[in-house]
Amino acid sequence: MKIVLLTVGKTDVPWVKEGLQLYAGRLQHYARFELREIPELKNVSSLSEEQIKSREGALILKECAGMDVFLLDEHGKEYRSLEFAAWLQERMNRGGRDICFVIGGAYGFSPDVYAAASGKLSLSKMTFSHQMVRTIFAEQLYRAFTIIKGEPYHHE
Repeated sequence: MKIVLLTVGKTDVPWVKEGLQLYAGRLQHYARFELREIPELKNVSSLSEEQIKSREGALILKECAGMDVFLLDEHGKEYRSLEFAAWLQERMNRGGRDICFVIGGAYGFSPDVYAAASGKLSLSKMTFSHQMVRTIFAEQLYRAFTIIKGEPYHHE
């Protein structure tokens, strides 16, 4: 099973890039992990938020075709780290399709993306920048794998 983290737009924040690369490298030890970025749309000043979400949504659905899609969304289900690890383990035990976790653009997701998604996950009741979420989620994914493997990274 492959796990993809798909983001809308690239990051230009050095510490975000460094953290993301750190955890992406660590994740390779546990799973086939891939980072994918959809370029930000150009010339959007004349577009409405809904038009932007629709265009980004089409690109998201194309990138995640054939995968189970889980949106990182403020209205998604919250998990403690142990619960997320158990959820991930259960999905891996079932086998099946690759998983695509998606961090949307500034305006969120289009109705088509919500309709195609298998579920929504929330990292917190607090709101984080779309830049920061990349590193935070990659770390939580890494933490989940260390919990599954019984490694001494997570302390509870």
